[in-house]
Amino acid sequence: MKFGKVGQVVLVSAIALVLASAFSACGTLTVGFLFVPTNKQTPGQVEVYEVNSESGVLRTIPTSPFPSGGRDPIAEAVSPLPQGGIDSLYVANQDDNNIVQFSIGTDGKLYPQSTINTPGTYPLALAINSAGTYEYVLDTLGPVPGCSLANPCPGVIAGYAVTTAATGSIQGSNEAGSLGQVCTTETPTLYSGCTLGNPIVNVVGTSSLTSLPLQLSAKDGTVLTPTALNVLANGQYLYVTAYLENSTTTTATYSGYIFAFQINSSSGSLTAVPMGPKYLLNGVETQMVPLPIGADLVALTSDTASQNLFVVDETNNQVDSFSIGSGGALTAKGTTPTGNQPSALTLINDKYLYVTNSLDSTINAYTASSGALTQIGTYASDANPIAVVGDPRNLGFLFTVNFLNASLSGYKINMSDGSLINTDHSPYASTAQPTTITGIPHGGSTH
Repeated sequence: MKFGKVGQVVLVSAIALVLASAFSACGTLTVGFLFVPTNKQTPGQVEVYEVNSESGVLRTIPTSPFPSGGRDPIAEAVSPLPQGGIDSLYVANQDDNNIVQFSIGTDGKLYPQSTINTPGTYPLALAINSAGTYEYVLDTLGPVPGCSLANPCPGVIAGYAVTTAATGSIQGSNEAGSLGQVCTTETPTLYSGCTLGNPIVNVVGTSSLTSLPLQLSAKDGTVLTPTALNVLANGQYLYVTAYLENSTTTTATYSGYIFAFQINSSSGSLTAVPMGPKYLLNGVETQMVPLPIGADLVALTSDTASQNLFVVDETNNQVDSFSIGSGGALTAKGTTPTGNQPSALTLINDKYLYVTNSLDSTINAYTASSGALTQIGTYASDANPIAVVGDPRNLGFLFTVNFLNASLSGYKINMSDGSLINTDHSPYASTAQPTTITGIPHGGSTH
């Protein structure tokens, strides 16, 4: 069939209208944005992806990636509630010992706002309470003179108050979402001398500490390496995993530990909850602070009811399940096998738990009933999955970050049985060496 000029104009107009409608529909089908730091370049980068609400397909937004504000971005957290109408993404750059705050545009673009240094060195994990008022950071090494990777000291945890919308609107204040602000109050509507990066003060006995060392007991200098942290949904307790490397002339073994801290709701300060047994330290019976369990503990998560905690043991290839007592103490409920070298986990609707296995390049699916796990199946991912997250609007999509192949794998969750099928066009390309993943819903945080 051959069209005349008028017919061609009509046809072109019709096609243009269809295309415009299609692109408009694409805009409304964005369920949310995923943020994926990558650490091969200097400075590091943050890739931003749109998630399609119908298919779960990912595509990078225009102008992605964005500079992370430092070297080796390895951890991130997103504000669970916007402050002053602004959603914030926080990225920890390990080799520069800093946390960079970005405001998130309605189109997912990132705008750097402020940068603070952590108390110790080599930050490796971030977490924010569900109210969005306090953020916590784990440092691999504490602020001890002479401490280095070659001459290590115990890691530390520190917290920062998040500047609220009300405070951020006061003249002289830093923007909402900034961390650790301290000001002089001239009048109720005027601040002066505001500084950022001031950690929350924790009172331990007669001492006031801006970071808490992760030690077996107060006088035990045994070097524990922290790996991950989790704040309960109710905001009352925080948990940290760590391990002790037991080196011999032939091999290295690991001893795992879990720390519990009570969070002061008014100040965000932390108080350790002793969970370990009594042991002899220099011949003196001493209360061990953390709970000793397993080997190389690398990740943890908890349910929305703040009743169950799940911990990944990379060396023993298992998930340890715990019930959480009213005082924050943990009671072991059982262990569940995983694949080889499990690396990360996420809990969907308190119903299904998903665990990535970095050596096998697989993901295990489990039902999670009152903290008890039953395996559903094992599914292939791209090479070396090291992080996993559900879609920001909780529509039933799941994504893994695959370090070696520089990609993300996407899955559709069957919400009736927890099984997975690949999303279209999965895996999705990333810049080199992606390290972690988080996200927010399109239109702002509703977590």
